[in-house]
Amino acid sequence: MKKITVLGVTGSIGTQTIDVVKNHSDEFEIVAMSAGRNIQLLEEIMQSMNVKHICVQNKEDKEYLEGKYPDCQFYDGQDGLIAIATLTEVDIVLNAIVGFAGLLPTMEAIKAHKDIALANKETLVVAGHLIIPLVKEYGVALLPVDSEHSAIFQSMNGEHHGDIAKIILTASGGSFRDKSRDELKDVTVEQALKHPNWSMGAKITIDSATLFNKGLEVMEAKWLFDVDYDDIDVLIHPESIIHSMVEYQDTSVIAQLGTPDMRLPIQYALTYPYRQPLIGGKRLSLADIGSLHFYRPDFKRYHALELAYEAGRMGGSMPCVLNGANEQANALFLERKIHFLDIERLVEEAMRAHQFIAYPTLEQLLEIDQWARHFVLKRVGED
Repeated sequence: MKKITVLGVTGSIGTQTIDVVKNHSDEFEIVAMSAGRNIQLLEEIMQSMNVKHICVQNKEDKEYLEGKYPDCQFYDGQDGLIAIATLTEVDIVLNAIVGFAGLLPTMEAIKAHKDIALANKETLVVAGHLIIPLVKEYGVALLPVDSEHSAIFQSMNGEHHGDIAKIILTASGGSFRDKSRDELKDVTVEQALKHPNWSMGAKITIDSATLFNKGLEVMEAKWLFDVDYDDIDVLIHPESIIHSMVEYQDTSVIAQLGTPDMRLPIQYALTYPYRQPLIGGKRLSLADIGSLHFYRPDFKRYHALELAYEAGRMGGSMPCVLNGANEQANALFLERKIHFLDIERLVEEAMRAHQFIAYPTLEQLLEIDQWARHFVLKRVGED
């Protein structure tokens, strides 16, 4: 029985993890979980599963839950996330928190010798230079949950790392893949949230529309698979059937295919190196699909992807700036305070204004993240 902490249980990845665990209750047990502000959904999950350790974002919610569920142990804030990520009985921490907030719990879980199933790409984007050495030092497994990185991971099984020629990340193109830049000027939040293929949370769906999400995945792939940025390509693939590919020195290309279902990479991270039936999963029929399409992204059209490559190649503190500025701009767009194209404009302005640090410490990264967010807020008159 593998015992799991799920960070971000009320989000899209978290709720799908619940589904996986319930379908394999003889294999997995969730012993701790965290939620942000969606207390109603958290309570529904609590009533369907016997989980004793629960962390919430706010102290007020913690006090409310303590009064209602005296048999559970409740925690709050960043300290609470770290506490449930480092519980003695936990074997693996599935980190599905969205954004920079997932960094510290990941680091502390690694130090507590917990394996990590990582859906929080920002951990590696911002602090890959700190996380990867920790993983090696403490000898834990770092298992990707993003569908693209899971696909790469699966395509590398049994192969020699030195034989890799190129990693090819596929991208759906998001909600606006058929629109020109001129058509993007006045798109609405509602339009941006209508992803054609995947069921994801609001922040990631907007990131998918800008292609910042794919840029973050490029940076994550660099750290996960120890490859240079020149050896990471992105292809727009509207059908989202090939989830990513690895090209080898002998020109072979190995890909992982499947219907768009995030439960598959979640379950694979939890069962690795074995596979279990995906209960309720739809099997892929290439005969029914008929054809697949691919094209290279235009950096002028997808400027966010160009900025991500630039930040990644610079390294140091720049990915942290890009990530923090994007998180803040993304939130402002969802709040209808800026236009869609303002997201990448604000991120680029933050990058240009930043005083670059080549080897930032954890403390400096925390400060840089806050600086980037405040910079964006000031630019739009919100701070």
